[in-house]
Amino acid sequence: MPSELTTTSSSPCVIGIDYGTDSVRSVVIDTADGTILSTAVFAYPRWQQGQFSDVTRNQFRQHPLDYVEGLTHCIREALAQAPAGSAARVTGIAVDTTGSTPCALDQSGTPLALNDDFTQNPNAMFVLWKDHTAVKEAQEINELAHCWETDYTRYEGSIYSSEWFWAKILYVLRTDEAVRAAAYSWAEHCDWIPFLLTGGTDVHQMKRSRCAAGHKAMWHPRWDGLPSEDFLTSLDPLLSGLRSRLYEQTHTSDQPTGTLSGEWAERLGLSPEVVVSVGAFDAHMGAVGGQIESYYLSKVMGTSTCDILVAPREDLHDKPVSGICGQVDGSVIPGMEGLEAGQSAFGDVYAWFKEVLIWPLRQVVMKSTLMDESTKQRLQQEVLDQMIPALSEAAEKIPMDESSALAIDWLNGRRTPDANQRLKGALFNLSLGTDAPTVFRALVEATCFGARRIVERFQDEGVPVKGLIGLGGVAKKSPFIMQTMANVMNMPIKIARAEQTCALGASMFAATAAGEFATVREAMDRMGAGFDAEYRPNPEVVSQYQRRYEQYQRFGKFIESELNR
Repeated sequence: MPSELTTTSSSPCVIGIDYGTDSVRSVVIDTADGTILSTAVFAYPRWQQGQFSDVTRNQFRQHPLDYVEGLTHCIREALAQAPAGSAARVTGIAVDTTGSTPCALDQSGTPLALNDDFTQNPNAMFVLWKDHTAVKEAQEINELAHCWETDYTRYEGSIYSSEWFWAKILYVLRTDEAVRAAAYSWAEHCDWIPFLLTGGTDVHQMKRSRCAAGHKAMWHPRWDGLPSEDFLTSLDPLLSGLRSRLYEQTHTSDQPTGTLSGEWAERLGLSPEVVVSVGAFDAHMGAVGGQIESYYLSKVMGTSTCDILVAPREDLHDKPVSGICGQVDGSVIPGMEGLEAGQSAFGDVYAWFKEVLIWPLRQVVMKSTLMDESTKQRLQQEVLDQMIPALSEAAEKIPMDESSALAIDWLNGRRTPDANQRLKGALFNLSLGTDAPTVFRALVEATCFGARRIVERFQDEGVPVKGLIGLGGVAKKSPFIMQTMANVMNMPIKIARAEQTCALGASMFAATAAGEFATVREAMDRMGAGFDAEYRPNPEVVSQYQRRYEQYQRFGKFIESELNR
C-alpha cells in the first residue's frame, strides 16, 4: 500500500505527471508496492497572472511555456527530493492532462505560440478545457451531425460540446486569419507532451491518445476514425484537408510512445532509455489511480468534475448512452469500455462564491490606510484560507428547510447530462433572512444535485451504478460536501486514500508501458493506495433531500426553457 515514506528498495521507479488547470504535479513511485518517494508541484506563472484569458468572454488559454517550464521543474524537483539513486531506477514516465485542450501546431509539431510571430497570440496557445468561446460552432456540429448519413456524435452522448476538439478548432480558424494560415495540424495537450519528451519533429509521427480522440474528436472504428472529409468541409470549408494532417490510428495509454530524447534525458537527469507512454486525460488516469471497479462511478472532483465508469464491452452491446461525454473502448482500462460524464463547474462554484464574498476585502480593506501593507496581506490570506472551512462549519449546522435558498449549479454551463454551455446558474427562494452560510449550503446541494442527475442518466440508459468513488481535492478536504453528496445520492461514497490520484494513475500506466507489469489491472493491484474514508447516507434526511432535488429539477427546467426562448 503506497505511503510517502522513503525506501531502500532497488526496484524500478516510475514518474507520473498530472497537468491540472492551475498547476502541474509529479510523483516518483516505487513499482514494488506503490510507495510514493517524492512529489513536486509547479504553478503556471502566466496563468496565475491571468494572462491570455478573458473570463467575461469565457476565453481560457494557456501558454505552452507554462507547460514546458512546469515539466522541467516538477520532475527535477521530485527527483531531487527522492532518495539517492532514484533517478537511475526510473524506467517509465506517463502524462495526463486536462481536456479537451487542443493547440494549433506547425508541421514539426511545435505549438504556434512557441514561434516568434505568435508568442502573445491566445489563439496560438492551448485552448483550455473550460474555454466556451465555441458555443456556436458546437451547435453547428450537432445540427449537421444529426442530419448526416452517419451521426458522428453517436458515441459522444449524441451532443457535441463547445468544450471539445472540433468546435474549438473551428472557432479559432474562423477568428484568426494568421493562425489559420500557419496551423498545419492540431493536437491535444495529452498528445503533445509525450511527443515533446520523445523528441518528435514530425507531427505525422505523433501517437494520438485513444482517450482524447474517442471522447472529444468523434473518432471511432465504426467509421474508420475521424469524421469524413465530406462532413468536415460541409461543416465549414476552412476544415478542408485538415483530416489528412491529423491522424487515423489511436493508442491506449499502456503503450509506449517512445523513449526520452537525448535532450530531455539530459535536462531531467534521466536515462534516454526511459519509456514514455501514450498520454490521456486526467480523470481517466485518475480513475485508474483510484482503483476504479466495474460499474462504480469514479468522481474526480476539482474545479469541475469528471465522472468515469468502466464496463465490460460485451455488457453494453455497442449501445450508445445518450447525453454523456462519450464511450470509448480502452479509454480508461484497455479492454474495457470507458464512459465519461461530468459537471462544468464544481469547485469553481464554491470559488466563485468565495470571490463574491472577498470583494469588499480586496477593494476596500486592502486600500485602507489604517493598517500597514504586511498586516493587510496577512489578513487577506487568513480570510482566504478560512472562508470555505468556516462556511462549511456554519452551513452544516443549518436545520434542513425545504423552503430555504435553492441554487442551480450551471455557472459554467452544463456538461452532462445533455451538454448545453448556454445555460446559467441561478438562486431561488431568497429572503432578507438568507445569509452567506445558507447560500453556500444551497450551492453545495446544487452541485450534489447535478451529480445525481448524472447517475440517474446512466441508470435510465441501462447502465447500473453500484457505488461512488471520490477523488481529488474536494473529496479529500471537505467532509461536509461529501456527506451532502452521500445524502443526496442515497448512496455511499468511498474516498481514495492517495492525495495525487491522477499522477498515481499516470504512474501505473508508465509502469505498464515500461514492462514492469503485464496489464494496467496488475499495476493497479500492486500500486493502488486503497481508501481511507467512506460517507454513508443519513436516512433521516434522505427523503427531505429527495424533495429538494425535485425542486432543483423543476427550477432547472424553468431556467432552460427561458434561455431557449
